[in-house]
Amino acid sequence: MSINTIAPASTMQTQMMQDMQQMKAVAQAPVLSPMQINAVGAQSASSPVSFDRVMQGALNHVDQFQQVAEQKQTAIEMGKSDDLAGAMIASQQASLSFSALVQVRNKVASGFNDLMSMSV
Repeated sequence: MSINTIAPASTMQTQMMQDMQQMKAVAQAPVLSPMQINAVGAQSASSPVSFDRVMQGALNHVDQFQQVAEQKQTAIEMGKSDDLAGAMIASQQASLSFSALVQVRNKVASGFNDLMSMSV
């Protein structure tokens, strides 16, 4: 690794500070409970909350994570970026979000199967 490819310490520190501030903002963001989501959906007649919309939003969110990870990996492979740590974090974030989505899907499918197997 040549000296020219290493980012200056001040640039790395600035990037780390920005990342830390972003993480703090995400951690401090309010989490809506299902009751609050239903209340918001009931108030807004133009966009009611439905399972379809929630799942579509989750799929889009996971897709965005995967696209960002792919872009960062491609940039590293092409030599346009040397942010290997950022690419690895994005890749892990995409992997975890996909795993969580699969677990939700499995729980929903299991609940549906349990509901269908109930005798009336």
